[in-house]
Amino acid sequence: GGVVASYREAAQALELADGLGLTLDVVKAADLLVFPVLLRDRGAIEDLVTSVLNPLLGARGGHEPLLETLEAVFASHGNQAAAARRLGLSVRAVTYRLERIRRLTGFSPDDATQRFTLETAVLGARLLGWPKGFTSH
Repeated sequence: GGVVASYREAAQALELADGLGLTLDVVKAADLLVFPVLLRDRGAIEDLVTSVLNPLLGARGGHEPLLETLEAVFASHGNQAAAARRLGLSVRAVTYRLERIRRLTGFSPDDATQRFTLETAVLGARLLGWPKGFTSH
């Protein structure tokens, strides 16, 4: 029973890592514990993703560069210069994109509560394959 449970846990961790686009050589299941919690209430995470991120779908240039910018900022712990290096952009370009995100969504990555909402929505979007094939309202 323990081996089967461990195998399932490892398989789920790999599936989550793949869905999140993680490129780590080793994925620790304990590092991904929050994601099954988020996905238990699929309706709630779908609502969060659509209500927060749907305004990005109409952005000039598409939503993907804006999502990539958010992911880079989150991975850089809010450091816009580090995010710019990750993206191969100028700090000014990152600042401009973040302002566009704030204007479109009403959420700012500079505010702790709003940053948490944005980050959760972005992670949920990746896990759910948003917007391609996304069936929520």
